[in-house]
Amino acid sequence: MNSFSESYKKAGVDVTAGYEAVKLMKEHIARTNVPGVLSGIGGFGGLFEPDLTGIEKPVFVSGTDGVGTKLKLAFLMDKHDTVGIDCVAMCVNDIICCGAKPQFFLDYIAVGKNYPEKIATIVSGVAEGCVQAGCALVGGETAEMPGFYPVDEYDLAGFAVGVVDKKKIIDNSTQKAGDVLIALASSGVHSNGFSLVRKVFAINEKNLAEHFDELGMRLGESLLTPTKIYVKPVLSLLEQVQVKSISHITGGGFYENIPRSLPQGISAHIAKKDVQVHPIFQLIARTGHIPERDMFNTFNMGVGMVLCVNAAEADKAVDILNAAGEKAYILGELVSSEEGVILD
Repeated sequence: MNSFSESYKKAGVDVTAGYEAVKLMKEHIARTNVPGVLSGIGGFGGLFEPDLTGIEKPVFVSGTDGVGTKLKLAFLMDKHDTVGIDCVAMCVNDIICCGAKPQFFLDYIAVGKNYPEKIATIVSGVAEGCVQAGCALVGGETAEMPGFYPVDEYDLAGFAVGVVDKKKIIDNSTQKAGDVLIALASSGVHSNGFSLVRKVFAINEKNLAEHFDELGMRLGESLLTPTKIYVKPVLSLLEQVQVKSISHITGGGFYENIPRSLPQGISAHIAKKDVQVHPIFQLIARTGHIPERDMFNTFNMGVGMVLCVNAAEADKAVDILNAAGEKAYILGELVSSEEGVILD
């Protein structure tokens, strides 16, 4: 490509670095190709032809999110191949809550300086997330913004689109007292609450390298563990069991996210002893002297997703999810109440 501006380069933007980054990321993007992808990387728009066979009234479901200040840990550890998984997960896990199958994803990376190898590494994580979600990475944008971001830092955000038959959209209209809540275990902190995490540990390179027996790894390794993507096991479950609601447990924890999927007059009753708390949250609470309610109102506490099913199908649903490789268990039940979430 015969495109180069010496003046722009002197201002801090090297367009040739962008071309090199695209070249390096193509092999990762190729891993995400699924039926429906019509365009390659480099055009003005990503083209995707969805297979709507058997779908009477297709409804497109969109989701967008970023990785947040978890990126600060990636900078300190100089590890950039997992945050892309987080970015995809935060979008597709939201989409699946409606019962939609993710179709395609686009990313946006803003950098202080374009290091092509680093960009390709970030995109490798995005591609891995797309593979895990079964969707295509059809495009994106890398913006070099000198003077806006430090040269060694970047921001990462994404956007996903899924599709669901209108009659199969998951809503809360059939929920009732006595329905059972099923937990899907998280892989750790996922991508929310990192401003508090960073404050609790006064995060730096030294303490990120500290090993904790209760975690079985270094602190940084635990905190940088990517967000779990639940798309494939949940889609499998939806084919076999009537799922009445799905809650993605993100920022706001139990108290904010579970009520979003409940009808008026119905609350989730959960016994604290039944929550299989991930060790990282016990460490955070102890180190930062964080009150229990604040923990449940900020973090996922080891539960990345909560599904609601009829009591008669609860054991079947747990078996299906565990067979799909998830750690699933009965978390609680629905009760007649206006409290939203009752944790006791």
